[in-house]
Amino acid sequence: MALEIIVLAAGQGKRMRSKLPKILHPLAGRPLLAHVLDTAGALAPRKVVVVHGSGAEQVRSAFADSQVEWALQAEQLGTGHAVQQALPRISQDADVLILYADVPLVRSATLKRLLDAGRDGLAVMTTQLADPTGYGRVVRQASGDVARIVEQRDASAAELALREVNAGFMATSARRLAGWLGKLTNRNAQSEYYLTDVVSLAGAEGVPVRAVKVDDPWEVAGVNSKRELAAIERQYQLKEAARLLNEAVTLADPARIDVRGELSCGTDVAIDVNCIFEGKVTLADGVRIGPNCLLRDVRIGPGTEILAFSHLEDSEIGGRCRLGPYARLRPGNSLGDEVHIGNFVEVKASRIGKGSKANHLSYIGDADVGAKVNVGAGTITCNYDGATKSRTIIEDDCFIGSDATLVAPVRIARGSYIGAGSTISKDTPPDQLTVARARQVSVPSWKPPRKKG
Repeated sequence: MALEIIVLAAGQGKRMRSKLPKILHPLAGRPLLAHVLDTAGALAPRKVVVVHGSGAEQVRSAFADSQVEWALQAEQLGTGHAVQQALPRISQDADVLILYADVPLVRSATLKRLLDAGRDGLAVMTTQLADPTGYGRVVRQASGDVARIVEQRDASAAELALREVNAGFMATSARRLAGWLGKLTNRNAQSEYYLTDVVSLAGAEGVPVRAVKVDDPWEVAGVNSKRELAAIERQYQLKEAARLLNEAVTLADPARIDVRGELSCGTDVAIDVNCIFEGKVTLADGVRIGPNCLLRDVRIGPGTEILAFSHLEDSEIGGRCRLGPYARLRPGNSLGDEVHIGNFVEVKASRIGKGSKANHLSYIGDADVGAKVNVGAGTITCNYDGATKSRTIIEDDCFIGSDATLVAPVRIARGSYIGAGSTISKDTPPDQLTVARARQVSVPSWKPPRKKG
């Protein structure tokens, strides 16, 4: 039968103490719900139905481009009630998998095991906890099948001593699920319709209830507070660090790296501490990343070194370049091979040719810089007149003296030398020195101001 998935995402998340719906809080730079939907998508379902409630409009807006169906749980009457809201959108001939939007680390391989176990009955996911406080306890039959799941508030002393707990995920057929949901009651300590009660209902009908036990409790850990979110973030990042180490990437400290997107590395890549990678980042062979750098949506060519405290985004960087420390690439740059961008240099929407250098305290914006250009300290391209942005063209083999101001639109011709301190607002001739300074005047009678009294 075809697979259809229900994702429960309607919880209020009161313990998060935030105006942002719990399932929109970020894990590795993306909403919790996004991680669960990715895992669901890996199972190739025919349909995914998301049951939402708290912050419904905000949630739907955040996932406006997702190919999911939405079911509203206007009142929070329990997990069983939440699934009832999705049921009208589920086909009667489907296999159904129930997921939770605040449990983001579950793996698709584990869910496949759950689906296999639920083909001819009901399957529930469980794990063993040293401290099971707050979780529903799993009560087994002598055969090993699950007899029932008891929520903590309804458990006896003997049941509270059990350490195998319900992880929430379930798999069964839509027909069976519909029958059991119709029999749920709210006669319990919380006056809610528990989804876990379908276990007892299945057993009463002689339907086998199998437990799929997960060895790693983090895989089924949920997020109900900022503390739990931070703990799961660290687990996610440790797994990413382990993946990189398995791919022979050198990490100075696996506990101090954050991957908030996709990071692909070639051979002999080294990453120092406290680096953050966002979006899609590709590091070619031999790339070295210094400490405390942030890279977002960048491709870096072989042998390039990024020094400490550099911030790079939406840029293409060639091979054997050297950037930083304290370099900033804003979006839209393309750097050729062997380019140097030094300390406190900012580059935006520019192309820089092979072997060119801007080593100190400069701003290059909306510029086309040729090959073997030297940009002196303090140079800026004045690209914005308050209404429009214009481009600066610097051709090959130019030397721009320190503290030069290039007022766009302007073209610095091939081989030009620009004298230090010049303000250039007209195109320059090739292979000549151009100097544009005010006349220097000394005033012999001038006296410095003095404080009164």
